[in-house]
Amino acid sequence: MNIMLACCAGMSTSLVVSKMEEAAKAQGKSDYKIWAVEQGEIEAELGNFDVLLLGPQVRHIMRKVNKIVDGKAPVAVIDPVSYGRCDGAAVLKQAEELAAGK
Repeated sequence: MNIMLACCAGMSTSLVVSKMEEAAKAQGKSDYKIWAVEQGEIEAELGNFDVLLLGPQVRHIMRKVNKIVDGKAPVAVIDPVSYGRCDGAAVLKQAEELAAGK
């Protein structure tokens, strides 16, 4: 699964990405690709991700992002508590549930 995170500058989510990669590896999901981008790069990445998670600090762009993605992949805002705690396993689970349509 390809999971992309987006935030203001791509920096604040990089730690969450590292923790998600650790959780995926621990769960035997080493084939997962997880990366972060700046919000302006979302359109250029269309087709490269199965799930798009937005950092809580950019939740205000959700409507705009949904128009850009246009149903090609599920989009959600990362749970703020999981984000704040850098809980990679919880954010990974959120992405998997989103991809499964839960």
